Amino acid sequence: MAIEFTKLQGAGNDYIAIDGRDKDLNWSKIAIEMSKPAFGVGSDGIVLVQNSTHAQIRMRVYNPDGSEAEMSGNGIRLFTKFVIDKKIALPNNNKLSIETGGGVRSVWPSYSNGKVVSAKVGMGKAQYDPKEIPILKTENNFSITVKRKKISLTCLSIGNPHAVTIIQEDVAKFPLTEIGPIIETHKTFPNRINFEIVNVIDRNTIRARIFERGAGETLSSGTGSTASAAAARFLGLVDDDVKVFLDGGELSISWDEDEEIYLEGPAIETFTGSWPD
Repeated sequence: MAIEFTKLQGAGNDYIAIDGRDKDLNWSKIAIEMSKPAFGVGSDGIVLVQNSTHAQIRMRVYNPDGSEAEMSGNGIRLFTKFVIDKKIALPNNNKLSIETGGGVRSVWPSYSNGKVVSAKVGMGKAQYDPKEIPILKTENNFSITVKRKKISLTCLSIGNPHAVTIIQEDVAKFPLTEIGPIIETHKTFPNRINFEIVNVIDRNTIRARIFERGAGETLSSGTGSTASAAAARFLGLVDDDVKVFLDGGELSISWDEDEEIYLEGPAIETFTGSWPD
């Protein structure tokens, strides 16, 4: 039986959405095959719909290497568009509750002509405790040397682990494809880690490039953008409303009085298709 799917993107971060509620398949293998450029659909992974006993609906995220991620900030916005537009799940008072591997998240969709076009996601609170991230350090700020390059890291969890380095040199010149895989799999990070490099432009603007665990460099990342802004804020470099500029577009990050973080950005359908099972 063929697998029906929808391809979506948000600020250049693209996912394949599949309704998997009635399917018992090897989703890791399917994610590997479907995510391949040229030979598959091509994507930064799969967002899979499943039933939930803790929220209105459940999202599982599979990376292009077949590993399962706890959470995706861009992925959950695209997932929200998929389930609402397909009427799989509908918001209560314009809020959809979604179970993820990083906990239950609330999403507030925005519409145009009856379709979801963007969404705001409650990302929870950033966790800086090394045990919660997790990292094999007693502090979340430290430096490591990679290829004779000293890299200062601020580590945190946004439902998944991140290591952020804030640099003075233009992020476009940073050798991310060379350094990223080494940081991702460094012995300090028992569950591997997402890696972000950041320029602080001003108190409300940053520029970031992102190397995603299990996916490599991506045009954008919701959790990566959130982590980048949160690390800059943790270091006192930005305020409570931050625009994050990425190779794929821009995302907005903000905080409320309870330290809850919100991510806002577009959700766009690109095409639909059928994948042979």
